[in-house]
Amino acid sequence: MTIDRNAALTKPVRRAGWVSMVPSARARLRLAYRVEAWGARLALAIFGWFPLDWASAIGGALGRAIGPRLDISKRARLNLSRAWPALTDVEISRIIAGMWDNLGRVAAEYPHLREIRVFDPCGRVETHGLEHIDRAVAAGRRMIIFSGHIANWEIAMVAAVQYGISVAQIYRAANNPSVDRMITRFRGDGELIPKGAVAARRAIAVLRRGTHLTMLADQKMNDGIPVPFFGRIAMTSSALASLALRFDCDVLPVRVERLGGARFRLTVFPRLPLTRSGDRHADVATLMARVNQVLEEWIRDRPEEWFWLHRRWPD
Repeated sequence: MTIDRNAALTKPVRRAGWVSMVPSARARLRLAYRVEAWGARLALAIFGWFPLDWASAIGGALGRAIGPRLDISKRARLNLSRAWPALTDVEISRIIAGMWDNLGRVAAEYPHLREIRVFDPCGRVETHGLEHIDRAVAAGRRMIIFSGHIANWEIAMVAAVQYGISVAQIYRAANNPSVDRMITRFRGDGELIPKGAVAARRAIAVLRRGTHLTMLADQKMNDGIPVPFFGRIAMTSSALASLALRFDCDVLPVRVERLGGARFRLTVFPRLPLTRSGDRHADVATLMARVNQVLEEWIRDRPEEWFWLHRRWPD
């Protein structure tokens, strides 16, 4: 028996005595992913052809020109008005334009991630606070290094790998598998753990063998715990705190800032305290509240560098 693949991707719709074959939802999604992947591959190839500084500048210009006109910018405007009710429309528009400039630069910088030498004294990344990593390594302590979708957030993982520590990154995979594979290739070395059903088991296995974890801690998690963020309750993943308390990890905040163009500052801050009151749920909530507080401080300092498009607060 043979199966017609084209037929399998369509379904019959009966209308007034005749049957029309229309693509199924799965077929339409596959087509959309394919077109999206072609577009991404072309754009990344073009950005990769230009020198890094040029690519970053072009990406930023495209982001500023196109991004604020997209419907999704309404989400950024809503988030900003919730975080800072006193902001004027002009101030919100300025932040949104800066956010799109940064996002355009991040996209254009992906093909060049492998050529960024974080610890080159003459390079494009200024580093501070590395003694906190050295102290943890010397003491044989496991680390959970966290940051947020701020500036070019990929620099933190690149730095961890180039510093020579064994590290795995928990990340949210792109919806389009082809696009996700492209981005993964640009990230280079280091184990990647996509968020999902098996992420917790893999993260536990990583820490058990002495490898460190990095993660971005600023996304909404529907089945997370309620934690204050910009004065409002935000559902927040508790995985960072649960793992840190279970394995007695050093929790290190790492901030990336854009200094202009494709130049950055990376700062490692002292470890956050682990509270052990005997009430595990309260201890997890206390640590995640501190994590959100750290992220909020960074975002308030440079709001245009954060990804305001997240659905961070309940609608």
